[in-house]
Amino acid sequence: MVKYWITVVSKGHLQRGIADGFMQVNHGKSTPLKRMNKDDWVIFYSPKLTMNGDEKLQAFTAIGQTIDETVYQHKMNDDFIPFRRNIKYYECKEIPIVPLINDLEFIPNKSSWGYPFRFGFFEINGPDFKLLKEKLLG
Repeated sequence: MVKYWITVVSKGHLQRGIADGFMQVNHGKSTPLKRMNKDDWVIFYSPKLTMNGDEKLQAFTAIGQTIDETVYQHKMNDDFIPFRRNIKYYECKEIPIVPLINDLEFIPNKSSWGYPFRFGFFEINGPDFKLLKEKLLG
């Protein structure tokens, strides 16, 4: 059964993944990626433009689908060899989160809407995915 996921990544880091057809989550950890299966969907939320910058974005910035079952490592430098998954990204537009907060079930406390994103990677239900997919691809 296909599942739907959200992951948190700065737009700057996301652009690297889109260019090369991969995703990394939670600072390169393998466990979240192993929870996914072929054909699962993932929506990318970018709280900021760059990882170390202060400029907020607070938008859904990409949508994609896993294309295989492979989780693999990629050496970025001697000290950092993160895990990745291959993703087919779809052309989409950025969607600010604030106008959608009241409509998203995965945000139970609307006044503390950022809390679910603190985990960096989580599953969402079908209705939330459908809403976000329509907005991103619409």
